[in-house]
This record gives sequence, structure tokens and C-alpha cells, in this order.
Amino acid sequence: MTRAKTAILLLAHGTPETPEDIPAYMRNITGGRPIPETVMEEVKHRYGLIGRSPLTEITLRQGAALEKALGERVYVGMRNWHPFIAETVKRMREDGVTHAIAICLAPQSSRTSVGLYRKAVMDAAGETIKIQFVESWHDQPRLISAFAEKLRAALSALPPDAPVIFTAHSVPSRTVEGGADGAPGDPYEKQARETARLVAKAAGLVDSRCRFAFQSQGMSGGPWMGPTVEETLKAVAASGTKRAVIQPIGFVCDHVEVLYDIDIAFHKVAEELGLQLTRPESLNDSPEFIAALKELAAAALQSQGANA
Repeated sequence: MTRAKTAILLLAHGTPETPEDIPAYMRNITGGRPIPETVMEEVKHRYGLIGRSPLTEITLRQGAALEKALGERVYVGMRNWHPFIAETVKRMREDGVTHAIAICLAPQSSRTSVGLYRKAVMDAAGETIKIQFVESWHDQPRLISAFAEKLRAALSALPPDAPVIFTAHSVPSRTVEGGADGAPGDPYEKQARETARLVAKAAGLVDSRCRFAFQSQGMSGGPWMGPTVEETLKAVAASGTKRAVIQPIGFVCDHVEVLYDIDIAFHKVAEELGLQLTRPESLNDSPEFIAALKELAAAALQSQGANA
């Protein structure tokens, strides 16, 4: 293996640049399936309230910071918007890359998320680039440290018993259920709860302060994983507390599920319940998070070298 032709590929969801891009963006998400006009208008409304999603901009910053820290070329590819994964892999091929470590910026693995990223990368790479895909990194020590660092900063201004609600993006219930043929269920829920447990431990929280909820349930039919954040906020308010923290542990940067779902929608629910809700800063391109990516990529590179 020629190390000069090895690269890191960071993968993220992608986000439209303008409200006018939303219809095409949504069609990418649904694979071209028709989308009810009410759903389309709701998505436009949410993006309108936050102005724009910085996901792509932040992911590119993360890539640049990782490249500087690691000393290896880092590329960024998006599953649902530009720069699309296929576009990025084509550029990698043109740059002479023959081996790549692919890291999906979703620490917990699910076949409805990380599994789709893997398929997109493998389809685009074909036989021309050897891909080593990092399946999950929900318990990576520096990731846990990065979340705990942000959480402790937020808790420092709150009462010592303020409850903390850890959240991850919901998925359809059928995703985590085992198959009728005895096939194992998806690890996503277990991994999300484990990330939350480890962050709570690193932040020095006792179990009685911690709750877990799934957020951002989809607008499509069928049951989605719960409990919901709304249900959990009601339970927290019923306990008599007036301050609470919501700590997403499935997202590594600001985007619509943070800037709208948490900062607008959940804050409104909390206010109506008489709760003051606090959210720690997102990881974005913080030094501790970049250190987590560096360790993750370095370990994968070492493994790749050993197996070359």
C-alpha cells in the first residue's frame, strides 16, 4: 500500500443551501418517492425559522481540522446534498486515492442511517478504491470526553440537581427489531443509550439526574422509537423542577434537528410546562472532538497498514 494514496472520507447527511433547494433535497432523502405538500411546507417553515443549516459548512471545517491534525488528506461527502458522496469519491479517484477510511459522522450505527452511507460509498468506489468503513464509534473515549466537556460547562450555571435529558434521533421501531427469521436487531438504540451512560459518568452525574429520549420522529407513518422528548419534558416538569438540560448525543454539529427541534420546538414545549431548558454547545469543530476523529482515523489507518 502506498500511504500517499490513502485518505480519510468523512460522511454526513447534507443540507440544502436555500429554501428553494428543499424540494430536491427532500426527494433525495425519500429516494424520489412523492412527498405530501404539508410535509414539504413544514420543512420549509423550519428552515425558514433558523435561516439556514450550517451542517455542510461545519463538516468541511471538521474535515480541514482533522486533515491538519492527522497529516492525511481528508475529503467530505454528503448523502443527500452537495458535495454528494459519489461526487467526492470521483474526485478522490481523480486525485489518485486508492485506499480510504470512511467515517460516518453519526457515532451510533443503524442500518437506516450508517448502513445507507456505507452502501453509497461502496457503490461509488466500486473496485477502484479500497474502502475501510468505520461501523460505529459510540463509545470512543475522546468522543465521550468531548460531550462531557460541553455538558459540564452547561451544568456549571445550573442547580446541582437539574435533570439531564440525553437524546438521539429516533428511527422507525421496525429498524431496531429483530427479523422474523431470528436475525439480530439493529444496535442503534443500545449504542445510543450506552453513549448517554458514558457521557453521564464522565460528567459525574448520578443516575437519578439522567433521562433518555428519542427526538425528531419522522413525519412518515408507522411507529417510531420513543419515549419522545415531549413526553419526557412533561414527566420532568411534573417532578417539580424548574430547570433542565437537554444533551443530544447522536449529533456532532449544529443543524436543523438541533437549531429547530431543540432550540425552538422543545424550548417552546418546555416554556409551556414552566421549565427553563438549557442545551450545551454542539461539538462542531471543538479541539476535543477533532482529537476523537484523529484517534479514530489513526487507529483505522494502523489497522489498514497491518492488513495491507
